[in-house]
Amino acid sequence: MSDSIPVTVVSGNLGAGKTTLLNHLLETADRRLAVLVNDMGEVNVDASLLERRLPSEGIAELSNGCICCELRDDLATAVRGLADGYEFDHLVVESSGISEPAPVARLFTAGDAAARFEVASLVTVADSAVLAETLSGETLERETPPDATDRPLADLLIEQIEVSNLVLLNKCDLLEDSELEHLEAIVFGLQPDAAVVRTTYSEIDPDRLFADRFDPDALGELAGWQRALEGGGGHGGHADHDPGGHADHTSHDHRSPETVYGVESHVIRRRRPLDPARFADFLRDLEVVRAKGVCWLAGRDELAIYASLAGRSVSAVGEGPWIASLPRSRRELYRENHPDLPWDDDYGDRRTELVCLGTDLDAAALEDAIDACLLEDGESAGGEDPFPTEQGERAVLRA
Repeated sequence: MSDSIPVTVVSGNLGAGKTTLLNHLLETADRRLAVLVNDMGEVNVDASLLERRLPSEGIAELSNGCICCELRDDLATAVRGLADGYEFDHLVVESSGISEPAPVARLFTAGDAAARFEVASLVTVADSAVLAETLSGETLERETPPDATDRPLADLLIEQIEVSNLVLLNKCDLLEDSELEHLEAIVFGLQPDAAVVRTTYSEIDPDRLFADRFDPDALGELAGWQRALEGGGGHGGHADHDPGGHADHTSHDHRSPETVYGVESHVIRRRRPLDPARFADFLRDLEVVRAKGVCWLAGRDELAIYASLAGRSVSAVGEGPWIASLPRSRRELYRENHPDLPWDDDYGDRRTELVCLGTDLDAAALEDAIDACLLEDGESAGGEDPFPTEQGERAVLRA
């Protein structure tokens, strides 16, 4: 780290134990902390709870909005005010339960904040029972706040894990060891480089939480599904077992998740358009932990679709134009600047590349199922088409 003030960004699902973690850190850390709290409500309850342990000048509040979206300018002002009016060694940012950690981190890697602050780590606090429910097929609709968008909350929870440097499996006392070991294997599949720690009441050695783990060059390219697309598997990493946050038992079992629990990934690649109705049924019936990737749908030769499955939630977004659909001059310039872009002489970059991550995957069955979605020569698409038709549009196929 440089002379800049280190920043730890704490994310996690609603009720996972983020504020409990902050109170624990304020009680036990041997460094002077400042805290920035983001809450979706008009009254920032989390901040009022923290004021019992921290002077008011050491707390910045951002209320009634998402820290990575509409409150972006307010965050820059808030951290400036903290640095000018309070002396501290480390800033902890608690984002709301529906915030993405990556955009929050970027606020500290560019612009005014980058001059004074440097991200140390991205931490996700996960309610172990809720995570287990998410991966086993339960929905999280009961925890969706009224301010949230129509984005499935399970999708957000898994994406919070995918960009993390450290994942706390909190409330681990509610699950059996075998269930926790399975969750650890799934987390490894989602984010191979993340350290995983079991906690109760969010209790963890502050030095372990504040360790410098963040690599700004890897931000946005950490997820296991992205590595699978690139042909690389997980590397390094193992779960650090810390039941209750008191013991410090580090696992030296370097067997892979595939060996222990059958957690594996499979990439489906096709160069023909998919029938939207049949492909929607495929996604809705898909029983995997995670699936994500770019898709070429019939009738969308100009719009790439990104499909995302997280637990039981399935959504799709209009990502942007296929490069092959751009005017020739723009297309050639883009290809010149992106020589690694997959390209076919007939179809250009139009393709389907879908990563599936799960337990005991049947690769042959997945390949057969996707083949059944492909349009035959001369066949027209039919049936309901639930996918986006414009760039930036999002559709929920299964909530």
